Amino acid sequence: MDGFLEGLFNVFQLGNLIIIIFGMALGIAVGALPGLSVTLAVALMLPFTFAMDPGTGVLFLVAIYCGGIYAGSITAILLKTPGSPASAATTADGYALAQQGKASQALSVSLYASVAGGLFSGFTLLLFSPLIAELALMFGPPEFLTLALFGMTVIASVSGDSISKGMVMAILGMLIATVGVDPMTGSERFIFGAEFLLGGIEIVPVLIGLFAISEVLLQVEKKSKRISVRSGSENQRKVKIRELKPYRRTIFRSSVIGSIVGSIPGLGAEISSFISYGQAKKKSKEPKKFGKGSMEGVAASEAGNNGVTGATLIPTMTLGIPGSVVAAVLLGAFLVQGLNPGPQLFQESGDVAYTVILGFIVANIVMLIEGKLAIRWFAKVATIPSSILFPIVLSLCLMGGYAFENQIYTVGITIFFGVLGYLLSKLQYPLAPMLIALILGPIAEEGLRQSLMLSGGSLAIFFVRPISLFLIILILLSVIMPFVAKYRKNKTANRSL
Repeated sequence: MDGFLEGLFNVFQLGNLIIIIFGMALGIAVGALPGLSVTLAVALMLPFTFAMDPGTGVLFLVAIYCGGIYAGSITAILLKTPGSPASAATTADGYALAQQGKASQALSVSLYASVAGGLFSGFTLLLFSPLIAELALMFGPPEFLTLALFGMTVIASVSGDSISKGMVMAILGMLIATVGVDPMTGSERFIFGAEFLLGGIEIVPVLIGLFAISEVLLQVEKKSKRISVRSGSENQRKVKIRELKPYRRTIFRSSVIGSIVGSIPGLGAEISSFISYGQAKKKSKEPKKFGKGSMEGVAASEAGNNGVTGATLIPTMTLGIPGSVVAAVLLGAFLVQGLNPGPQLFQESGDVAYTVILGFIVANIVMLIEGKLAIRWFAKVATIPSSILFPIVLSLCLMGGYAFENQIYTVGITIFFGVLGYLLSKLQYPLAPMLIALILGPIAEEGLRQSLMLSGGSLAIFFVRPISLFLIILILLSVIMPFVAKYRKNKTANRSL
């Protein structure tokens, strides 16, 4: 209790509040730029924390992290350009809403859902850290495989009217994910003599090309004058908190999913985002709106990815195991400050631990305030003439592709997938399944191969472990229930006739 009270006192010191406000603004600015990942922002700011007090320095980085994850939705909604992979699931519904003249409403829903997910994960971090950390330790290769397969059930939800085309795109994404070096044997796969492909094809250049450059090409072909097809006060109307009442269950469910996924080392906000989106569509009363401009879809995706932010600190702070790449940088910040993340952190440096946890909760409240102040200006992007906006977007895309690794070949990969995305969109192939498979494919492959090595080739390993078996049941339910619901609907319709 002493550590909790001291941490509470530290958070509300003027200097720490200013640091949180500045860090949040910096995170939002970086997160909204395609190619400039939140990991990059946190890593670049790490040296500036060396001269700060331990709690203050980590708070600064945590605020950047929260702001960066949220801000990815801004360009996802306005430009169909996710600022980070975590906001990829927001793209379809968010951009469709912007085209309908509802950019401000979509940005408002995104902000409120992000704050709700962040606060939920913050209180989860505060109240349930030891319990969830123990659960995360139970995950091995079989659990990672079944979780990845569960995530892939979302593919059916984002395939539009043609499941077959969605499956083709998913298979293509899985093939692209195999490019590089075999993680088990070290042998080369599908690089065709191109040494720069040895490290595989990274998700960020693919993301920018598939969704951003392809959309610019499509809009130029259509000779669109601006993103929004409407004008007037509707573009600027914000959503009030009470208007989120229809989505409260979706936001809560997605926040829970985000907190669970975030607490498992090795998984990320993008996986949580897609799982949350898929579950929201299955539970929704209006599933046909998903992908065509659903506020509920935006809420699900953003609550899901921001639900990860606090939870990823659970294994980092309680076990000393980074839950994500960003958490690894934050772990380094703890170590640089002379702290030892793990079971002894709360005993030896309880004041610093609670300063970070309570500061994380305050950071999400600050995000709500800063986001609300900025939405009016963000929404104006949708009304900028395309002759001005699209060249700027294209330049940012190419800069983002280069900035990712400071290598010219990543620009070529970005352009290649931009053209590929344009051609596939013209043929009405959905792009999201490819991205989902590209993210989950490596996790599934590694989990399968390691599991079979552990079991000597026996598939029984997936059914004797409780968590793996539970996830298999969820996969079966996710696949079967839509057919059951359709059968019941048809049966009811026939009775009414």
